[in-house]
Amino acid sequence: MAKYRCTVCNYIFDEEKEGYAFDELPDNWRCPVCNSPLNSFVLLSEGEVELEEGEATVSEILVAQMVEWGIKYVFGIPGTSSLGVVDAIRKSKDLKYIQVRHEQTAAFMASAYGKLTGHPAACLTVAGPGATNLATGLYDASLDHSPVLALTGMLKRQLIGPGSFQEIDQQSFFESITVYNKVLMSEEQTTTLITNAIKHAILDKGVAHIGIPKDVQEIPHTARTIPFEGSFPNEAITQPMFLILQAAQAINQSKRPVIVSGFGAITQGENILELAEKITAPIITTFRGKGVVDEDNEYYVGSHGDIGSTAATDLVLNSDLLIVIGSSFSDMTHLPEKRAIQIDIDPLMIGRQYPVEVGLYGNSAEILPQLMDLVQENRKDDYLGEIRELKMEWLDLLDEEADGGLTPIRPQYIIKVLNEKLDDDAVITLDTGENAWWFGRNFWMKKTQKMIMSGYLGTMGIGLPAALAAQLIYPERQVVCITGDGGFSMVMADFVTAVRNDLPIKLFLFNNHQLAMIMQEQMVEKFPNWETELYNPDFAAYARDCGGVGINVKDPQELPEAVDKALSIDKPIIVDIETDPRRFI
Repeated sequence: MAKYRCTVCNYIFDEEKEGYAFDELPDNWRCPVCNSPLNSFVLLSEGEVELEEGEATVSEILVAQMVEWGIKYVFGIPGTSSLGVVDAIRKSKDLKYIQVRHEQTAAFMASAYGKLTGHPAACLTVAGPGATNLATGLYDASLDHSPVLALTGMLKRQLIGPGSFQEIDQQSFFESITVYNKVLMSEEQTTTLITNAIKHAILDKGVAHIGIPKDVQEIPHTARTIPFEGSFPNEAITQPMFLILQAAQAINQSKRPVIVSGFGAITQGENILELAEKITAPIITTFRGKGVVDEDNEYYVGSHGDIGSTAATDLVLNSDLLIVIGSSFSDMTHLPEKRAIQIDIDPLMIGRQYPVEVGLYGNSAEILPQLMDLVQENRKDDYLGEIRELKMEWLDLLDEEADGGLTPIRPQYIIKVLNEKLDDDAVITLDTGENAWWFGRNFWMKKTQKMIMSGYLGTMGIGLPAALAAQLIYPERQVVCITGDGGFSMVMADFVTAVRNDLPIKLFLFNNHQLAMIMQEQMVEKFPNWETELYNPDFAAYARDCGGVGINVKDPQELPEAVDKALSIDKPIIVDIETDPRRFI
């Protein structure tokens, strides 16, 4: 019998106690504590693991404790200073090791895993260069508040200090990236440090790092693992009723409210839509908040900010109240200073850019239903008509841009074809660059789809590793990576990781032979275009050389058929699409 944890409030569903399997629950079942849907739960291991004296090493106790607390995957490359931990993973039947070709990929995969599940995966590397190669992926996790467990080997304790081979100051190196950063110096610390690390990663929503000296990894050790259940607080946080009443009164007095939904509210689509219908308010999202509701719904008008719609911009500008849920007020979202109600699980986000009228610190899964009970139903037909008209004008503009008769193929047309053909429950990973800009602007998501990207760090190279992680999490779902030639080439060695592990990811590559976003920025800032041209291989041929499938597309008339073929093949595939690097020309 298994246990499942709600990633929103940490409620445990125990099949043995409940008397039936989690898989038997109906699709509309909700967490009894915070009302989160089924997809908010992650599988935990079955119970305590007790290891007898003489049977285990520190590394094996470490691994057993990781399994007990729900760690399923370790991404990395074996090396001298981590071999004790690597061997303990080899002996575990419950922990899956995925070998990658570069440690950056391991960290990106762990970051993506945390963003998609709310629970950490681990990345494991050696001392020195292995540790430093994790930095970009871990910074992505840190800035986007994704839970990650980073484990690094270290030199033997007696060699630490005098400047030995591959020695760096790992403690200091990881300090600015992490929410928890310790060195395991003795066997007695094993279960304490690893459980603290996982706990900090989940509750602080960030990277927890443990360095493990090589000699400590192999010390014989006896320990009983600490059970997950009973070790975590309930996060069903709400506010005093008088504050929620203040928010409801502000909404009731508003004539042109607008709901702004960020990534922090990504599981609250039904509550947000119910609120929008009750008070007649358009729903806009941040980029990372895309997919909170079906985007063809009449209340959804697009994203706000750099990739935003004209409808969203107009409605926010002319609003008299913003209801902001789970948004960090990024400078890329460009939310103006307005009367605002803000709901966020992170108290530091409340009033981050400017003071708000009512700040509600807590879990939106708890606060939104309470707020809805207090707001008055307010049907504003004229406002709804305006919302519909503005959205239709925006959709007409997008349709006009997606000209399927031009070569090189326009990126808007690529997005249009993908919009029509991807599964309603596809998992979409975005690399950073022009490809992401066009997706955010032109793709209209279903609430059953998932989208993952690099938010605050905005790092190139995340698309492929994120797709690898997504396909591990969702083996039965369509996983699509939308990337550019610049971002993909930074991590392209790990396409073989997809092939080796039978991960049938679908990679659509916008091959414009440019760092196109940089080219655009040079033009906007009146610099000459310089050093943005890319000398590329045949990416489709590369896919075939790796053991996958490769398709070249140069004619826009060939694109729909190529997309259909790619989506129907149960192998890793690269569709190399000759793409126009110019915007709106």
